[in-house]
Amino acid sequence: MNYLTFGIGVNSLKPNISIFNALIRITIGFTILAYASSKLTRRNCNFSVLFLVIMSAMRIGEGILRFCPMTALCKRCMVMMDKSEDDIEEIVQPS
Repeated sequence: MNYLTFGIGVNSLKPNISIFNALIRITIGFTILAYASSKLTRRNCNFSVLFLVIMSAMRIGEGILRFCPMTALCKRCMVMMDKSEDDIEEIVQPS
C-alpha cells in the first residue's frame, strides 16, 4: 500500500495542528513519559507501562513536528467521503 495515497508521505508532513495543541501534546507526552519511566524503575517490565512509553513518545513527536497522522487521515477520509457523495449525486441526478 502506498503511503502517499493517504497523504502521510514524507512530502506531506505539513503542520496540521496548532502551536497551542502542539505544546499541550509535548507537555502531556513528557508527563506520561516521566510517570512511565518511574514505574519502570520500581517494577518489572510490564506491557502496559511500555505501551505508555510508546504512546507518550508518539505524542512528543507529534508535538515537535506539529503533525498528527490521525488528523491527516481523518481529513483525507472526509475529503474522500465528500467526493463519493458528489459522485453519487451526479449518478442519481445527472444534470
